[in-house]
Amino acid sequence: MDPVPNRQLAKLMRELDFTQVTLAEAVNETLAELFGPDCPRRCSDRNVRYWLSGKVRWPWVQYLLALEHLFGRPAQALGFVPRGKGSTNLPAPPHRPLAAPKEENVLRRRFMTASTTATVALALGIDETPGRGRLSMSDVDRVRAQTARLDAHFFAIGGGPLLAAATAFVGRLNTALDNCRYGDRVEQALHAAICSLYASAGWAAHDCGDTETAARLHAASLQSALQAADSSAVARAWSNLALQARTEGRHREAVRLTRTALDHRQVRQDPHLAALLYSRLAIGQATTADRTGAARSLLAAERAYDRATTPPPSWLAFLNEAEVSGLAAIAHTALGHYAHAEAATAQALQLLPGAMRRQRALYRVQLAELQLAQHEREQAAATLTGLDTASLDSRRIATRLTVVQRTLATT
Repeated sequence: MDPVPNRQLAKLMRELDFTQVTLAEAVNETLAELFGPDCPRRCSDRNVRYWLSGKVRWPWVQYLLALEHLFGRPAQALGFVPRGKGSTNLPAPPHRPLAAPKEENVLRRRFMTASTTATVALALGIDETPGRGRLSMSDVDRVRAQTARLDAHFFAIGGGPLLAAATAFVGRLNTALDNCRYGDRVEQALHAAICSLYASAGWAAHDCGDTETAARLHAASLQSALQAADSSAVARAWSNLALQARTEGRHREAVRLTRTALDHRQVRQDPHLAALLYSRLAIGQATTADRTGAARSLLAAERAYDRATTPPPSWLAFLNEAEVSGLAAIAHTALGHYAHAEAATAQALQLLPGAMRRQRALYRVQLAELQLAQHEREQAAATLTGLDTASLDSRRIATRLTVVQRTLATT
């Protein structure tokens, strides 16, 4: 009778990104954990091939115990077939770790809890992160979903309450990188996910007016993007560093960094990312008095956005028609074209989705600023009428609003 392949074990290995070699290594490490460092570590990729092929249907008991611990399920659920009734009763290992909570799935994990950021972390679903065990692509998908919720929260209320939660989340993920096991594919995807989270945390710091922390987080985002070998993530990091440079008055550096982000053909072919980068390039060129370059970049941004046929990734969810118009208004302002800037900002307000309350408040303040620049005091006052920022937490918007209100009070 021909051996029956163990498809259940093969499926679980794919899910957790195990190769035959890495599973053998993990079994040997687990043997030392369960039975002590003196336990023979004889498992090799040949053993794993025998298990997968069905040539060995019921492995050596110590291997089974290690496999049960690694996958968090009994041997029969791993596709192994007992030799007889008595073989199903596996002995407990002498150094078996403390049992994990019943609700944990796949692996036994130790979870870290948030401290001062507990409320926000709980609301966003980021209050638990694996501290040990083996990470799979499902763990990475969970991180991506949590980061998307954090981004959506930012678009709605601003970065104030999110900075501490985001940085704490990054810290837990870095701990997972150090202490967990994972395959090459999971490692690369995890670096990309951490890059995205660093970028979101950097934006939260920027919104809070903490430029030093923002710069550090954006630099860390670039490092993670390079480790992930993800050109889009690298471009995003360069773009954020360019914005940081512009915020600190280093305008020519901002232009150079944005051009660096656009160097990759793959990035230029991504309509959403290209639209953002060309818009920011136009602002930098306008600030450095490159009128022709700014005009070309604004046109390139519009053309790139017009090519978009699919929804953007979660971190670029803010990049809609309204945002493209709002970014163009900033470029026109830098060029001294206040009337064009005012019209573009008004258009952004008309196109903006209702859920993006932070951006709506920002554009109303921006519109009032432009109206004051053109000595339209009554229009500026009317623009701010009824503006409610009580539910927002953005120091950037609050500071700009205070300046406009003071100007209106003294003119």
